[in-house]
Amino acid sequence: MVRRADRVRAGVLALLAGLLGACGEETTSAPASPPAGAVMMMSAQKSVAAQEATDSADSPRVVESLRFTASDGVQLHAWLGGAGDLRPRPLIIEFTPYAQACCGPDFGPDYNYLQVHVRGTGLSGGVWSAVGPRDQQDIAEFLAWACAQPWSNGHIGLYGFSASAIAVYNSLHLPLACVDAAALMAGTNDLYRDLLYPGGIMNFAPAATVAFGVGGPLLQTTPDAMAQGMSPLDRFRTGLGLFTMMADVLTHTSEDAYWLGHTQRPGPNRFPVLADTSFYDPEPRGPFQSYQDLRKQGVDAHFRLFGAHDGFPAGTPGPFPEYRRWFDRYLLGLDNGVEREPRVQMLVGNGGFGALKSGDFTRINADDWPVPGTRWQPVYLDAARSSSARSTNDGSLSALKPVASTGQTYAALVSLPTATDPHTTGTVAAAGAGTLFDALSFLTQLSLMEPLALTYTTPVFTRHVDVVGPANLVLHLATLMPVADIHAVIADVWPDGSAHAVGVGRLRTSYPDVIRERSLLDEAGNIVQPYGDFSAQTLNVPGRTREYQVEFWPIGNRFQEGHRLRLYLLGTSGYQLPAPGLLNRVSLGGDTPSRLLLPVLPGSDALAAMGDR
Repeated sequence: MVRRADRVRAGVLALLAGLLGACGEETTSAPASPPAGAVMMMSAQKSVAAQEATDSADSPRVVESLRFTASDGVQLHAWLGGAGDLRPRPLIIEFTPYAQACCGPDFGPDYNYLQVHVRGTGLSGGVWSAVGPRDQQDIAEFLAWACAQPWSNGHIGLYGFSASAIAVYNSLHLPLACVDAAALMAGTNDLYRDLLYPGGIMNFAPAATVAFGVGGPLLQTTPDAMAQGMSPLDRFRTGLGLFTMMADVLTHTSEDAYWLGHTQRPGPNRFPVLADTSFYDPEPRGPFQSYQDLRKQGVDAHFRLFGAHDGFPAGTPGPFPEYRRWFDRYLLGLDNGVEREPRVQMLVGNGGFGALKSGDFTRINADDWPVPGTRWQPVYLDAARSSSARSTNDGSLSALKPVASTGQTYAALVSLPTATDPHTTGTVAAAGAGTLFDALSFLTQLSLMEPLALTYTTPVFTRHVDVVGPANLVLHLATLMPVADIHAVIADVWPDGSAHAVGVGRLRTSYPDVIRERSLLDEAGNIVQPYGDFSAQTLNVPGRTREYQVEFWPIGNRFQEGHRLRLYLLGTSGYQLPAPGLLNRVSLGGDTPSRLLLPVLPGSDALAAMGDR
């Protein structure tokens, strides 16, 4: 039996490895549930190759190294692989900054696979711009070239995970030659909002791991790059360019023209797209927004929530079988019916991330996102004690607006990130730190943070409630400093009192404005997913109460009978770079009522489950 101390030691090492790997090396969990204490992540290449071993056992993969010259003279490196030979076949192409060895996921012997090292990474020259305009142009140029090569039959599918999915999303405004379909896991629609500055707050841990994930392989591949003819001066410029790009990310703190060049925009492409993510991915907002944008443009987009950076629920194969069926349908013309299946398919945890990953989930299918018929039910922050939490106020969530106006203050101290940011923590757990979290479960539960937080809790639910969709916290807040951060967590409170984070809302108070025209409204005209205006900062007068609308990334959780829903207001997660807020004061009821708009699926009723109907 593994001793507890050994499990903790292994878990600490895995936590450090996970922080360096989250959003970096593009990895994903094994299809089957791993044994307790086992490392839960394996490369996507190995995962899919295992599934397809019988297809290619008699035809070992042939690999060839390629060089492509872009229009500005920079040479890009690519690996080309095919089963047995490199005869003309449909191509599956991935554009990656992580310098993986050939040739990525194996979708079977009917395809040739191309893995392209984007400029400034791996064995390619030039300077990486985090999928900026020049990188996007490279993609369009490379596809036009690859389509006409002797190992192509003129049909291309695009695969991407994380950064390589972002590369596709960011390039959709350009004509992409010969592409018949795309299958993308995780990734962002808007790099500023979805990953690096959620709510206008620098998301330091994921940003740093991307930098390490790109910079490390760049150093490792330098000898090979020199052997292929790259000069030391060119390699130095590449490294210097990486640091310059990192400086740009750190200095462009508002969503300016720099960031607008790193977003998905409408374009001429209408090929079908299958997107996948998880409610606990570190960049989950992007695929939801991309799916909605593509649908508005008339694209045949489908959506799966089967897991991504955070691994796959036990007993499930993840999205790769779906991806293969997608490519088989649109690149090979097989009538496998994938396009006639429910457009949106979700695995929703019954009580948080741990429940989901252990295989305790509900499968929900829908025709669209947000799920048609979703109601956003308001619950008000109330000073009445719930007798359920150890916080300083132990407040309640009520269906009725409090008549009297009340103020409650909390210290905006940096909070324990493993408990208050389930998105990054889910990735770290899947990378191996789950061992540590199993041994020291308090690290992922919010109980430790309660004495430093304001909490607002529902009564015990008398029936299950499906909370699935984006949420909005309308908060009336005064701050001690001109700039502060709002960090709000929705948790599933189990009958044993443990609280598991299922959703996070974040907002820097210097961005109080909302662009209503780009926000999601419910049937009554309420903003239920605010689209914040992050173009310029507006400082607050210390002590003045101002209204804020805090966007929660999409939530997917079934609150079971006997559970409660709790809202935490506390300091910024330690994964981020906080503002020195010190003290925040929330206004409740009266003329400044603070409320949470919860997305509740058809067939569920949060207010009835609270006993308020």
